[in-house]
Amino acid sequence: MSEAMIEQIRQRLTEALAPTVLEIADEGHRHVGHAGEGKGHFHVRIASAAFAGQLPLKRHRMIYAALEGLMDNGIHALSIDATP
Repeated sequence: MSEAMIEQIRQRLTEALAPTVLEIADEGHRHVGHAGEGKGHFHVRIASAAFAGQLPLKRHRMIYAALEGLMDNGIHALSIDATP
């Protein structure tokens, strides 16, 4: 499932934000036994011109908007590094 979810995340972020850098890591192995049973924990490193002039909170909101419907439906937790 994680490979399919990574591909969905990649597709959504690419369409919405045209990133110049996009790395997605499944970090579920680091959360086994925690809420979500270690499934659906991801880390995104993304750079996009769409983030220029935006505060970090706005960048995160843009990412969450692009992933609408996947949060709590495949994505349990998401850590983000977002730069212009």
